[in-house]
Amino acid sequence: MRSAPIRSVPIRSAPTRAKRRALSAILGLAASLSWTGFVSATPANGFASDVAKASFDSLRIIYAQQPKIRLLVNDPADYYAVTNTVVPGGYSGWHTHPGPSVVVVKSGVATVYDGDDPTCTPEVYPAGTGFVDPGDGHVHMVRNEGAETLITQAFQIIPAGGTRRIDAPSPGTCPF
Repeated sequence: MRSAPIRSVPIRSAPTRAKRRALSAILGLAASLSWTGFVSATPANGFASDVAKASFDSLRIIYAQQPKIRLLVNDPADYYAVTNTVVPGGYSGWHTHPGPSVVVVKSGVATVYDGDDPTCTPEVYPAGTGFVDPGDGHVHMVRNEGAETLITQAFQIIPAGGTRRIDAPSPGTCPF
């Protein structure tokens, strides 16, 4: 019976391995910082949220009479009631949500920018109106371009344990 040949493997000393790891980490950091496509999230300014949360395993609401309403959530989800207050000149920063938001403008005027709109044309929602943000990666920004404090109230459904709000980098479609 023949035995397998023995191969020689170079042995590296611990300090050499540690030096190589440190050098790799430094080079990786330098490369990421020098990459021209490097972007970071856009923070909110003059924007505050008051958040309440509840969790349910499922939700089933069906009304047969007018108006017909059907809301079915088969998987565990977190439900949020959010009041946003935005001072004049304030904004939410670019962001998205993993689930839908139904937003009512309580006072002031909400100016909403869609990250996918190459013309950066806003939708304007005065008090007493509202809009639906589909979530699921839809990047947007809410701004208060008026003189009165903007107050919105939102109802959000987020997959259980998910992050309610995900900050996003500027899509580059607007000058701000």
